[in-house]
Amino acid sequence: MVVELGPGTGAFTAEIQRRLGGRGHHMAVEINPRLAEFLAARNPGVDVVVDDAARLPQLLRERGFERADAIVSGLPWAAFSAETQARLLDAVIAIMGPHTAFTTFAYSFAKRLPPAQRFRKRLIDTFEEVVAGRTVWGNLPPAFVYHVRRPRAEAVTRT
Repeated sequence: MVVELGPGTGAFTAEIQRRLGGRGHHMAVEINPRLAEFLAARNPGVDVVVDDAARLPQLLRERGFERADAIVSGLPWAAFSAETQARLLDAVIAIMGPHTAFTTFAYSFAKRLPPAQRFRKRLIDTFEEVVAGRTVWGNLPPAFVYHVRRPRAEAVTRT
């Protein structure tokens, strides 16, 4: 089970589908109905869900899954309030198993903004492993990826 959060127009969707090669289940959660419709039309093999990512545990259970194997997020974490960051991250933690990989990106220009710093601190406080990848300068705007694994025990008991 691969869960994609905030896929928008599908920048990562096709690559996820290519890597899955017809195996497994790919659920993309998009809150914007127009973007979801566009995404579903371009990617018929993807289970596109119009919903709030905070409902991840319920959405997985509705499909017969308890945990995701991988979570790929295109959500704009630095644009969210502290409460929204916490609510969404709690939902991510709730569907993570011991070997689940959680990958999300951030824009390099926003690194020093308080919401981005708050999100980075929340990741470090919540997970045992947080690795920031190199900046991809060819991306517009330049971005980098957080590779995250293993929620800390206290984070799991919160959810």
